[in-house]
This record gives sequence, C-alpha cells and structure tokens, in this order.
Amino acid sequence: MTRQAIVAANWKMNGDSALVDAMVSGMADVELASNVDVVICPSSPYLSALSQKINSAKLNEAINVGSQNVNEHDSGAFTGEISTAMLKDLNINYVIVGHSERRSIYKETSTQVAKKVQAALNAGLTPILCIGESEAERATEQTETVLSAQLQPVIDEVGIEKFSGVVIAYEPVWAIGTGKTASSAMAQETHQFIRQFLAQQNELVAAKVPLLYGGSVNAANCEELFAQADIDGGLIGGASLKAEQFKVICSAAKGK
Repeated sequence: MTRQAIVAANWKMNGDSALVDAMVSGMADVELASNVDVVICPSSPYLSALSQKINSAKLNEAINVGSQNVNEHDSGAFTGEISTAMLKDLNINYVIVGHSERRSIYKETSTQVAKKVQAALNAGLTPILCIGESEAERATEQTETVLSAQLQPVIDEVGIEKFSGVVIAYEPVWAIGTGKTASSAMAQETHQFIRQFLAQQNELVAAKVPLLYGGSVNAANCEELFAQADIDGGLIGGASLKAEQFKVICSAAKGK
C-alpha cells in the first residue's frame, strides 16, 4: 500500500513578503519523490501572495499552500477569524488544526478541534490534525492517554472513514521550538501507537493516514526520522523559515 509523504511548513507568526519571495525562489529547483506533497502555511496576510507566486512560478504541482487556522463556523460575527469558504476562494488546500499553541494559548478544546476538522473536510480541505503531549505528561507515562483523548473526539465527530482525508501531525509539546527532539525510536513508537489506535476502528483507513512528526525537525535529523516505518513526513517550524534547509527536509521525504 502506498502512503503519501507530506512535509508541511508552519511559519507561525513569522515571515514577511521577503520570505515569501525567498521561499518560492529557493524551492524552484527542489527535487521531490513522486509521492511527496509539500505544504507551506504562512501567516494569513501572506496566503494570497504565496499562492499567486507559487502559481506564477509554475510550482503549484509541487507546492501547496495551507492555512495555520480555520474557524468551525461557515460565516458570521467572528472578528479576526477565517472561514473555509475564504480559504477555498484563495485556492488553499490544507489547514493546520489543533496545534498545541492553539490548544494552550487560545484554549481550544478537542471538541472544538473536532468541529474544525469537520468543517475543513466538508469544504474539501485537507486538515493537518495536530496532537501531542506535554513534557510532564510524557514523564508520567500519560502519552497514549493524552493522544487517545485528543483523537477520539475527532473520530466521534467525523467518523473513522473520513480519516482517509485527514493528515495527523504528532508534535510532542516539549519538543516544539525547544531544540529537543524525540529520538527516532521514541517517535516511531508513538506513531505506531497512533496508527494502531486508528486501526482498532478501521485497519484500512489507518494504513493510509499520513502521520507526520513535528518538534525541532531540521536538515540534520530529518532523514533518520523519515526512515521510520510509521513516520510519513514532518510538520516543520523554525527550519521552514530557511529555504535551503527546508528544501533538504522536503527532499528527504519518501512515501511508504
């Protein structure tokens, strides 16, 4: 069974027009395996410019544009929010949902995250569903309990069959932006648990879902991480702000 590999860039609240130009220029000659998708998720003010520049550079078959967030409602009085219709209007294909920073800083619950996943799927967008445990939860051996509690509300909301259109990004909170990275063996063990958790409800769907690792992935460690049996790519933070490093990471991804 062939499983798509995905490398997604999460610029967070970083970047500017110069980075948009530099990234499109720097990725112009990227070499990708045939079953690898690249997704770049800038801050919302740059979604349109990035999409247009990728199209103008004729890179739209190699590089997708994604949003860092979306609202679960179709429209209405939600100042500052972004709807799925707005993203579709800009030809955006992916959206990050449930990132740990949204959960911790903006108090998004797993129930709300599940509704965002449903909204994205209904609009034909591919949600990149983020899950992960804190350092304290890892230390007290609660990782599997936490991940199950983050996944189950989404399964309840959309149904396990719809996960064929979902990407899952496992990001241990303690490794995001800290320079700490889970060992390849530790990351593989957790990704294997996630796939087995999904397989308990549908083995065929579980086998197809791309699982990404996020948490201080860089050009030096990406190849070893991506070589693991259940790791299908990465959700890249700081390293995605440097075109040359991001290109190396993208080139290291291979579908399984």
